[in-house]
Amino acid sequence: MQTVSFREMKQGTKADYELLMGLHETTKQHRHVDSILDLLVATGGPEAGYQVTRLTHSLQTATRAELDGADEEWIVAALLHDIGDLVAPDDHAALAASLLRPYVSEKVHWVVDKHGIFQGLYFWHHIGMDQHAREKYRDHPWFDACAYFCEAWDQAAFDPDFETKSLEHFEPMVRRIFAREPFSAVDGDPKMTA
Repeated sequence: MQTVSFREMKQGTKADYELLMGLHETTKQHRHVDSILDLLVATGGPEAGYQVTRLTHSLQTATRAELDGADEEWIVAALLHDIGDLVAPDDHAALAASLLRPYVSEKVHWVVDKHGIFQGLYFWHHIGMDQHAREKYRDHPWFDACAYFCEAWDQAAFDPDFETKSLEHFEPMVRRIFAREPFSAVDGDPKMTA
């Protein structure tokens, strides 16, 4: 494989960075979604006290969104909302939101990013936390969307008897969402395209 000439980024040439951008696109096209799906599959391990695995929870959340008539963007967000549980357990929502951010609407991104706080309504009072912490967002235009996401799809998705659709059912949706041209630069970084 061809490599760049530099050992420090500031020594790179135009040709070096053109090479990297081309390789970035090739790698993204071939491994990006596979890596996302692999991480999701990894959440299928032990139940960690729940009656279903984290993978089953995610599949149930997406199934509930689909049965509710949600569009593909919301269904994929529902599927991936807890993907950070294994690698970012103390801030899983931010990881999922960051992963989705370039490919979904600002509204969907915000809901995924805030769903962890909104879920606190159901259990934080049992662990000494403020179950109404989400109220600081009460005047936000997407408050109701996040409350609905959590109530209708997320908090209800721990049922071992629920008829849950498979990952194979959702995989084409994930591939379509992540095949989109990124909507915008993230945090001021230019789009990583050739």
